[in-house]
Amino acid sequence: MRAMLIAAALVLAVWAGLLMVSDAEWVGIDVGIVGKVAEEAGRPPWTPFINTDQGDLLLFVFLVAGAAGGFVMGYYFRELFGAPGKQKKEAKQ
Repeated sequence: MRAMLIAAALVLAVWAGLLMVSDAEWVGIDVGIVGKVAEEAGRPPWTPFINTDQGDLLLFVFLVAGAAGGFVMGYYFRELFGAPGKQKKEAKQ
């Protein structure tokens, strides 16, 4: 059992080391596939109106969307799940 754990740790360490040394970059689907097909069709890629790749704009957008969703969920909580004591009151009647 101990030999298996040591072997697994060794394989994991070698794999992590290879990942840190490799210079490969991950290409997204929009660049790798959609961009290639668009160039073949004669349509060059265009820059978006709001470029979310700059700074933390994308994180801010997710923050605002999460806050808005949380507000809506909190506002309609009783309609979605019912009032906390309502089921007990209805069961007694």
